Amino acid sequence: MRRFLTLFTLSAVTLLPLSAKEKQPKSPMPFTVLKAQTIAVVIDPDAGRSVRNPQGNETAQRDVETALGNWGRFQTTMSYLNADLIIVIRKGSGRMVDETIPDPRQNGRVGTIEPLDNGIYVGAQHGTPPNPTSRQTTKESQPTTPTQVEVKDPNDTFLVYMGGGSDTPLDGTPIWQYVAKDGLKSPTVPAVSAFRKAFTETEQAASKNP
Repeated sequence: MRRFLTLFTLSAVTLLPLSAKEKQPKSPMPFTVLKAQTIAVVIDPDAGRSVRNPQGNETAQRDVETALGNWGRFQTTMSYLNADLIIVIRKGSGRMVDETIPDPRQNGRVGTIEPLDNGIYVGAQHGTPPNPTSRQTTKESQPTTPTQVEVKDPNDTFLVYMGGGSDTPLDGTPIWQYVAKDGLKSPTVPAVSAFRKAFTETEQAASKNP
């Protein structure tokens, strides 16, 4: 009987920390994300330009920036070196294998986001900025770069990284991600809606864990 009581007491003591841990609010993202003020939206540096949808990534980038601007929680910036949060997007083709053209504007890029082609940037810069690398789809300017076969997730991807001044912020692990078919599709942009929901849940969890 004494041995049974001892085991029961040890079990009760062991269960107490677990019960306390279960009562702690769960958070979709680390609480440090709540301090973020600036945000940058960049195209995946490894993404090529799809032959079927050459402007797909640029369109998705613009749609995400617009959705974030409508939210109004963050100030967008054109350089992810100055951003507290970095969103990396890639437009899916619906296929596991896609024919793409290497895009030097993305591959190997370190610092700044180049202005959108004939677009309005929502955030730090407004209007139609000059674009020295504008790609017009005319017969005379068709790319001569050979195509390549790219194996990738067929869905749209939306990855969130912490910024904060690191020279290589994208080498880390994303703090949150959304991968789904048409996740970057306008006008609803489901990825941004899901991000807003996760951010709100993180705020609620932080308020219960002072």
